[in-house]
Amino acid sequence: MRSEFGLNKGNDEPMNSKLMHVHPKWRTFIKYCESMKNGEIEKLKIQDGLPVLAEEVKRKIQFERKK
Repeated sequence: MRSEFGLNKGNDEPMNSKLMHVHPKWRTFIKYCESMKNGEIEKLKIQDGLPVLAEEVKRKIQFERKK
């Protein structure tokens, strides 16, 4: 059975071999996450299934402990 996202239910692969379309807002969000390397997004606002705003972003830096 096909879901609303064009995926087989119970399977994460698209029904056909074509690349799945990713909305430009999701691409921007993914690129932002990649650029963060490490961090935490506390709140993410989604409207109509698309990311609209990351309200608060925190970075955590963990320093090595001396033995």
